[in-house]
Amino acid sequence: MNRREKTNALPPVELLIDGLSHEGRGLSRVDGKRIFVENALPGETVLAKYSFVHKKYDEARTLEVREISPDRVEPPCAHFSICGGCSLQHMSRAAQISFKQSVLAEHFQHFGGLAPEEWLPPLVDDTVAYRRKARLGVKFVIKKDELLIGFREKQSNFIADIKSCTILDTRISDRLLALREVITGLARRDRIPQIELAAGDDGVALVFRHMDPLPESDVAALVAFCAGEGWQCYLQPAGPDSVHRVHPADGEDRLSYALPDFGLRLYFHPMDFTQVNAGINRRMLNLALELLDPQPGERVLDLFCGLGNFTLPLATRAGEVIGVEGVQAMADRGMENARRNGLSNVSFYAQDLTADFSHQPWARQGFDRLLIDPPRSGAEEVVKYLPKFGARRIVYVSCNPATLARDAGLLKEAGYRLVKAGVMDMFTHTTHVESIAVFEKA
Repeated sequence: MNRREKTNALPPVELLIDGLSHEGRGLSRVDGKRIFVENALPGETVLAKYSFVHKKYDEARTLEVREISPDRVEPPCAHFSICGGCSLQHMSRAAQISFKQSVLAEHFQHFGGLAPEEWLPPLVDDTVAYRRKARLGVKFVIKKDELLIGFREKQSNFIADIKSCTILDTRISDRLLALREVITGLARRDRIPQIELAAGDDGVALVFRHMDPLPESDVAALVAFCAGEGWQCYLQPAGPDSVHRVHPADGEDRLSYALPDFGLRLYFHPMDFTQVNAGINRRMLNLALELLDPQPGERVLDLFCGLGNFTLPLATRAGEVIGVEGVQAMADRGMENARRNGLSNVSFYAQDLTADFSHQPWARQGFDRLLIDPPRSGAEEVVKYLPKFGARRIVYVSCNPATLARDAGLLKEAGYRLVKAGVMDMFTHTTHVESIAVFEKA
């Protein structure tokens, strides 16, 4: 009998859930051994079935909730039990926020022995139909003679069989079944492994990854579908550099979103990084500028600036803003957006952000204030050089509480106080923790 067979043979077990893991699974113990339980909340008693047995811990899935937590709610999505796109839909919104705040606080304490002097109120917005960017898997299942489009199943590499998606922008979610039908009818339906989805305020784009060249009839079918929806259609035969638009034939390969509080509109290519949640992004920008408080005569540095999401709003308030990005194409996109919005007090530069760049001509004058929005890996290297600029205040926007906490410890060593911090619910119903922190020179 192999390990899977032995696991399946284990009888269900009743468990008291005493906590929640950082990935949103209930925590319990059996004979002293930790067990992670899918779809279980703290304070609940559940009947669970073992799914994996490991040397140091086990995993299980809930079969029945026998004592229900007051934080449990009915998931808004019919596919929650199988789809891995969300993991917290069974938890109330207030409990989700409390969980994310606790994760952030634990990381601050664990990595740097830190706590902010003040906790900011959580930043929240719509709980459904908020997601404007996503990568969906595609799989034609020969045995079922059926094509699937969706996120991965929970704890699995299989594509979840979903008909709609509660968190996706409704323009996309409402057409998932129609999209399945179109791809099912293609000659090379089994050679399209994924679709990148991107939406702006006034448009949607689909990027179809394909492993082999598509016959003209397949391309025509995809173009006809996108044209019927008023969407842009792109193909990706190889790496990211191979992405090219096939519909419309003319015009710019751009989508856009407005920032009305700053009188701006930002343009982006469908493959560019943009925030997935437009409502939270607008609120986040207002909060970031309020916390940073740039003044008309000051110089401000925006690191990991991307296409200018923070840089351009900052330029409407500060005297001069410098945006720095590791990729030249994104620095070029930032300048493009500055020109489109008639801003002349902002410049963008491409720079290796793991190296000391304080010697660069645009950096020698120093900066009064600084904003940083790094990737999940954080900004360990660049944080070491930040004190050279003499900024009195730093606002750090983070998508990973562990690396934020690590970098906060480095800033503390450099003489900065952690003044404020809080969570922003960018990815509602998931365990993803987006946060913001303010540091001031001690």
